[in-house]
Amino acid sequence: MENNFFRSKVALFVTILIVAAAVLIVALSLNNGEVVAKIGEEEISKDQFYDRLVEMYGSQVLDSMITEKIVELEAKKAKISVTDKDVQKELDKMIEQVGGEEMFNFQLAYSGYTMDQMKEELKNYLTIVKILEPKIEITDEEINSYFEENKDRFAQEEEVQASHILVDDEETANKVKKLLDDGGDFAALAKEYSKDGSAQSGGDLGYFTKGEMVQEFEDAAFSMEIGQVSEPVKSEYGYHIIKVTDKKEAQEATLENSKDEIKDILRNQKVNELYPTWITEMQEQYDIKNNLK
Repeated sequence: MENNFFRSKVALFVTILIVAAAVLIVALSLNNGEVVAKIGEEEISKDQFYDRLVEMYGSQVLDSMITEKIVELEAKKAKISVTDKDVQKELDKMIEQVGGEEMFNFQLAYSGYTMDQMKEELKNYLTIVKILEPKIEITDEEINSYFEENKDRFAQEEEVQASHILVDDEETANKVKKLLDDGGDFAALAKEYSKDGSAQSGGDLGYFTKGEMVQEFEDAAFSMEIGQVSEPVKSEYGYHIIKVTDKKEAQEATLENSKDEIKDILRNQKVNELYPTWITEMQEQYDIKNNLK
């Protein structure tokens, strides 16, 4: 998703979680004046700790909470709701754009996010989109212009979908290959023998294009037919046994096939442009009392 606003929301959300969790843990476990840390004879009290958190993050967190409450009130006023189906549809787009569910889950785990947190952020973002959408117009001319300027990125590269079993040595690789030749289930053997992170998903790597895998793996995978299982392939990581499960041929980009994605991109760009002015206007309209300032 080409969406700087969404990414900034995510970053702030993580900060809020960290601060809120720290405050909550201290609040639940200690009484006012109790000590949270001791350095030699010097003490840091809960009150000092809490005051520092508020000083460092309080204004930012409270501003964010106020903003979210304004969005919630404006959504109610406009009778706008975002359904689970809306969130899942947007999530599916994100998964497709990063190259599949496995890559998405990897990036999600790397960011420290849970799926529930991601869905909540998507819901907040889609609420803002629905509020601002009546102010947004996307013309055919804009779509055509964006397509012509970015045609290469909408072209379909040749892709292969494959699974693999990765082991350390040739002896184990040959053993696994024989088990497969004797009718063994590829996914089950991947879970049992593979040392790769894809083992628990049966070795599934999703779709990939040329340049994404090590050369030996790529050469083998792109030369194979759908359903074919390779002999052991040696790379710097060990020995791979590869099974090709699908292929997509390279295709030139067409406006018709790219139109929906371009609309989403332009919509998100316009939301990013409109949002700062809109939220400032809303803040001026509401009677906001921020006691931290």
